Amino acid sequence: MFKKILIANRGEIALRVIRTCKEMGIKTVAVYSTADANSLHVRFADEAVCIGPPQSSESYLKISSIMAAAEITNADAIHPGYGFLSENSKFSKICDEHGIKFIGASPEMIDGMGDKSSAKSTMIKAGVPTVPGSEGLLKDLAHAKKSAKEIGYPVMMKATAGGGGKGMRVIKAESELEAAWESARQESAAAFGNDGMYMEKFIEEPRHIEIQIAGDQFGSYCHLSERDCSIQRRHQKLCEETPSPFMTDELREAMGTAAIKAAAAVKYEGVGTVEFLVDKHRNFYFMEMNTRIQVEHTITEEVINFDLIKEQIKIAAGYKISGKNYYPQMHAIQCRINAEDPFNGFRPSPGTITTYHSPGGHGVRVDTHTYAGYVIPPYYDSMISKLITIAQTREEAIKKMERALSEYVIEGIKTTIPFHQQLMQDETFRAGECTTKFMETFVLQKPEE
Repeated sequence: MFKKILIANRGEIALRVIRTCKEMGIKTVAVYSTADANSLHVRFADEAVCIGPPQSSESYLKISSIMAAAEITNADAIHPGYGFLSENSKFSKICDEHGIKFIGASPEMIDGMGDKSSAKSTMIKAGVPTVPGSEGLLKDLAHAKKSAKEIGYPVMMKATAGGGGKGMRVIKAESELEAAWESARQESAAAFGNDGMYMEKFIEEPRHIEIQIAGDQFGSYCHLSERDCSIQRRHQKLCEETPSPFMTDELREAMGTAAIKAAAAVKYEGVGTVEFLVDKHRNFYFMEMNTRIQVEHTITEEVINFDLIKEQIKIAAGYKISGKNYYPQMHAIQCRINAEDPFNGFRPSPGTITTYHSPGGHGVRVDTHTYAGYVIPPYYDSMISKLITIAQTREEAIKKMERALSEYVIEGIKTTIPFHQQLMQDETFRAGECTTKFMETFVLQKPEE
């Protein structure tokens, strides 16, 4: 087992990893930018190293600074968390070359799954259902038109190096194709330095359901059931739950089997997530594989009583997984609490938290790095907390979430707490009928002044 792990991340996920390391008797090293000097992950780690100024490119994304911090503290492993360098094959390779274990996927796995076009080809060979689409990348506009006719409108054009909704266009008729082709390529080139595009059938009334998987170096794989992540805004998840209210036993078995096939196809080591789109007829299609821990790993942990960070660390250290599949025994919901103003287009709201009171009680979990007096910096993702409720039934989990949200006091900045309060009372949500289009019709009621 590792003696010392450096956490190449910040905020709540860095603190989350530190907690498990402490329970496992592993020393921890926090890295931080000057903007994060007062964050709780810095305070609770055994050692902390400042790696640069606030800008991510000069701190959390600067591989040379992180490697220097690992070497001066004699860390024998690096946990990248999620975001930042967690799916950076160059970083994984450099760790390997320096004899430091990267607690995540190998460079080959990251590259194989990160390029969506090659990932799809791999899944087709493995027998995992995929969305009907173009064979490989689109060569030119004529190829795009031909592919769209073969697939049948509506179609979705996607950037092969895409993420966060960039380089994606829905095209309902051929008359829209040329403009979409030009704008999507320009956006993708600007965002990713790559204008490669491919095309897929546009799935109507889709749900976003992902399967948590684990694999070890001995060729054993298992799934840890599903999470429903359909409530999204601009392809960013807002609220997740498990089990999915749309799930059946048959669908869970079929999706779990497909996810294991996906993991086995790339000889996956570690914990990861296979993401699927599920249509209204419960047909499911491979979307992508995330070769890292997910923000929403918390709800899976709660419904199967399983520490996924601990499993990640053990797999990286060469331990075998149990090899058995896990199924939800409870119901859990997670609300992402962001420093954003939901009544002003979800605009970021950095600043000082003047008052902070965390909810508690049976079946309530809060993962956060914030406190009264903490300054939310404007340089990073706006998520400041994850509020999770766990109960025997979905109805009870919703009621518990309503109660917990009413107790959650964060003053000095705007947060998404009011949005989540209204979400919990929404009839479509309570009926479990949300698709990925839910936010397009959801109307937030502004409170009277």
